[in-house]
Amino acid sequence: MGVLTALEIVSQTHSGMVRSHNEDSVGFESACGLVVLADGMGGYNAGEVASGIAVSVVNAEISPRLQTANAIDCDEVSGEELAVLLLRDSIQKANLSIFHAAHSKPQYAGMGTTIVSGVFYDNRVAVAHVGDSRLYRLRGDALEIVTRDHSLLQEQIDAGVITVADARSSQNKNLVTRAVGIDAKVTAEIHVHDVLIGDIYLFCSDGLNDMVEDDDIQSVLYAMQGNLPLAAEQLVQMANDNGGRDNISVILVKVKADFATPRSWLAKLLGYFK
Repeated sequence: MGVLTALEIVSQTHSGMVRSHNEDSVGFESACGLVVLADGMGGYNAGEVASGIAVSVVNAEISPRLQTANAIDCDEVSGEELAVLLLRDSIQKANLSIFHAAHSKPQYAGMGTTIVSGVFYDNRVAVAHVGDSRLYRLRGDALEIVTRDHSLLQEQIDAGVITVADARSSQNKNLVTRAVGIDAKVTAEIHVHDVLIGDIYLFCSDGLNDMVEDDDIQSVLYAMQGNLPLAAEQLVQMANDNGGRDNISVILVKVKADFATPRSWLAKLLGYFK
């Protein structure tokens, strides 16, 4: 079965209860299994511009390629699969576009964005992220954070300076250590994970997880896994009910069927002898 029919994808984005405009951007292309979410930063509408550039560039770079090429194809030089290569290259191109725009227009000075993006292919998902926008996975009744925030808070947790519980009330929540568009080059963290039928993946901006406890996110996803649009609406509503101090964006992906890429007998044989 192809990725288009194997996945159900829905999204919701909201400005929240405090911000006057929404600096988050979301996008997905079901036909090629691409998901991208960005949380912009900067004065006036600069954050909105940065996140919009990021989503549009990643989509424009990846979608056409995956419609004509196979995500499992390996690059002859690096040996990387096309899905991984496209994520890395597209985020770097988005980075340069934002960087140049920020330096060409005074009103855009200092703008940047976080990003989390995934390509679902061959019963796997390649995930790239920069900053503190996250990917969660519900498998069975267990919720797991798939990405690791690029933030001062995460560094303090890793160093044992503060606990995860203390982090929820920290004043350093929004200090990211890596963002798209701030410097001429950016390093996206990329990992590939196996997926299982029944998995639910939640891509979100920090406007969700700063306002809603992970246990409550788990409860909503588990209880409403049969109605993904309602689950997305409920997550956004909970963030707003808890104060909605930031923009809130979610993309939910449910794996409904196997979407392994067909392989030739030769490819299967080579794989067998690895």
